[in-house]
Amino acid sequence: MRRQRQLSERLERLRKLAGASGVTVAILVPALIGLSIALSPWFSWTENALSDLGAQGPGAPIFNSALMLGGCLVFLFALGLGEMLRDHLLGRLGASLLISDGFALFAIGLFPETAGRVHSDVSVAFFVLLPFSLLPLGAAFVLTRRSRALGLYAIGASILALLVWLPPWRGVAIPEALASFPAAGWSLLVGVRMVKEARRLEPIRVRPVRSV
Repeated sequence: MRRQRQLSERLERLRKLAGASGVTVAILVPALIGLSIALSPWFSWTENALSDLGAQGPGAPIFNSALMLGGCLVFLFALGLGEMLRDHLLGRLGASLLISDGFALFAIGLFPETAGRVHSDVSVAFFVLLPFSLLPLGAAFVLTRRSRALGLYAIGASILALLVWLPPWRGVAIPEALASFPAAGWSLLVGVRMVKEARRLEPIRVRPVRSV
């Protein structure tokens, strides 16, 4: 009984932390990117990449720090998803890919455009891993009946994250945003759900043994 109680408490803490991370990354990272854009009057949505914000100007440290913080939060969020969907193969697969995507996001901030080719490599990794993590996660949500709406949302976001790269763009800031921000919205909704579910994981109370 004591072990069950300890396990319940750990699951509660993990889901609360993961859920809070999912909510925070969806709000804080876009806000910091917006601040970086506000500090970069030269930035153009049609001519630049979002990564250009991390290469020059006063907004560069804000942008790069936002991505590194976001990578850490995505990692924690994905750990919680893996626990929540541990009994489903697609759920575990999607969570594992999302963990890798968190590392890629962190690396984009750690290695900005001024770092050379490594920046391009980790950027491509991030935008490839993102849809291929959302797709199995969405399928797992639908198949396990956790939330059909959230599952379909994730599947739709994954398809959008692939299709946005088909048109010829002069700058890639727009497709980068279209690929990333719907995923952030999904993270927000799932994060709120995880926090609520964690509150329902009441620790099992161990009754004291009466002495004879």
